[in-house]
Amino acid sequence: MAASSSRIIKPSASLLLQVIFLFLAIATSCSFTANNNNNSNSNSISNSSNQQQHPSKNSSNTTFNMSSSKDDTNSNANMIQPVAGKIQHLKAKEAALSRLLAAVRKEKLQALRSRPLTIGIIGFGRFGQFIAKTFASHGTVIATSRSDYTDLARGMGVEYIPLSDPARFFDKDLDVIVLATSIVSFEGTVKSLLPSLRAYIADSTKGNGRGPLIVDVLSVKDYPRKILLDLLPQECDILCTHPMFGPDSGKNGWHGLNFVYERTRIDGVVLDQISEAKKTVPVPHSHVEDIDLDEESFVEEGSGKVHSVHEHSEAHIEGKDRIERFLSIWEEEGCRMVPLSCRDHDIYAANSQFITHLMGRILGAQGLEPTPIDTKGFDSVLRVIDSTTADSFDLFYGLYKYNQNSMDTILKLRDSMDDVVEQLKKMELSDK
Repeated sequence: MAASSSRIIKPSASLLLQVIFLFLAIATSCSFTANNNNNSNSNSISNSSNQQQHPSKNSSNTTFNMSSSKDDTNSNANMIQPVAGKIQHLKAKEAALSRLLAAVRKEKLQALRSRPLTIGIIGFGRFGQFIAKTFASHGTVIATSRSDYTDLARGMGVEYIPLSDPARFFDKDLDVIVLATSIVSFEGTVKSLLPSLRAYIADSTKGNGRGPLIVDVLSVKDYPRKILLDLLPQECDILCTHPMFGPDSGKNGWHGLNFVYERTRIDGVVLDQISEAKKTVPVPHSHVEDIDLDEESFVEEGSGKVHSVHEHSEAHIEGKDRIERFLSIWEEEGCRMVPLSCRDHDIYAANSQFITHLMGRILGAQGLEPTPIDTKGFDSVLRVIDSTTADSFDLFYGLYKYNQNSMDTILKLRDSMDDVVEQLKKMELSDK
């Protein structure tokens, strides 16, 4: 893959400057309005204080006070009118800002579409087909798998190459390779691809010394992160992701659905994901709290060293740009983008995704079926059973085996059930 195939997406400087100026103008206007309100409150307090100190003046000057009251009313009306006008003015600026942001977004889309990514998908099962269909509207998609899906892929506008011919797959000059395999077969799949991947990188007429961006989409994150960092050549950038939806929950589109991701490695540097998240959301962490990070710097995991994307070569910029192009596909499809470390993902997933699958499997094993007197609550239970048992047991097993937090969830569930049963027994004894 030629190095020149990756360029930076940058909206025009004039548009960005206009956005910045509008933000500053709005901030200044808000400050002006706040000062006016503070002065008004201060004057009101002062007048009230004077009236309390001189009550006799109030009783002897009724006519004067009535006149003053009218003057105060007129004065308040005069004060309200400029504030109302200011709000109208701010709303006009807000609308102008929205138009500018829309223009920037349009320019971004034009940049993305001017040079779309070539995306390879390894594993063309149910989930691989699900994402390939959407990817095909954003770029060129090449799929590969053990079974023959040639006709199915052609109907989606996707080129299909058998997994038995990996050299031909890599010859497609892939920008990104998505590993859409099962959790249990993930490591074996990566190992089987290494010889062809290394040969592609070594061939200067093809990879130009650089590898494709490798992306995983597994439901566990620490496990594939370690596999990819340990096995992949340094020339390959790594992005760990988890689309928190699938063919069933995403059948009507991806808008509003969670997409979790960790920028793991760019140009040989493993990123500290805590510092990456700090750029977008406040994340307390002792060794990065005092580091001033911008969009062109990142912290190396372990050492804490701050790197600039410009420090060595254009490879930093090209690698980051390629990641942003891929993430933009999910973003443009309406996903809720969630930057999160692989470690934190697994902690959260054990207490949400795994326990949902666990309860669905347990309740499904009881053979629950609809009845003529079902409540809405029971309907919800049946939906949980249907949605979890629709996935393969291999997925459920993978969520258990490859997330070290899953056993804790099982033990807590067991203890909670024992506690509830114990409470029932105690109440039964006290009821006699």
